[in-house]
Amino acid sequence: MPSRAPLPPPPPPAEIRSWPDRSSLLADRAEVLGELVRLHVGGGRLALLLTWGGLAALGWALVGTAVIFFEEALDPISDLIAVVLLFAGLAVFVPAAVFLGLDIARTRRVRALLADWGGLDSDPDRDGSLRRPGLGLAWLLLSYALCAAGLFACFAVPAAATPGEDPYGLVVLGMGIGLCAWITGLTGAVTAVAHRRWVVRVLGGV
Repeated sequence: MPSRAPLPPPPPPAEIRSWPDRSSLLADRAEVLGELVRLHVGGGRLALLLTWGGLAALGWALVGTAVIFFEEALDPISDLIAVVLLFAGLAVFVPAAVFLGLDIARTRRVRALLADWGGLDSDPDRDGSLRRPGLGLAWLLLSYALCAAGLFACFAVPAAATPGEDPYGLVVLGMGIGLCAWITGLTGAVTAVAHRRWVVRVLGGV
């Protein structure tokens, strides 16, 4: 999985660098930056981000359903189903949220390495392949769609609920799923914008 691939080390300090010539430095720089860009905005990482976000939403959907069962429980069987759903939801939601947080923290380290390795030198011939404008646009569009859907769910579900008629658990379910979508989309949007800023600042051009 992309998030489990070991990160390249940072470039050695200037006083102990041992590249025999500039061409060797540029070759190593290109190889490391290619791997870092893949770990930052590669399709594999996008799929992984959506997986963690989707699992978090699934877990919260189970928790929200459990709350609905608790509210409308008429017999011990309904209470038992609610308890099972609650624990199943937490068993899915908590690990997904933890791994999503770990992925965000790892991405911050990747960005720091991109800045360090990119600042070693300039190599216009090889740097063109690192820009990835199409992939960055895909990240941005998908992220904006998730953010919009998440915000809509967070506001529309409670606004449409009728006090005293609709179960409280329905609001919990809708707002929780919307929040999962919004956080996932926001993470993707920040990644896409950060990559574009890195391209402009380190690689030059637009």
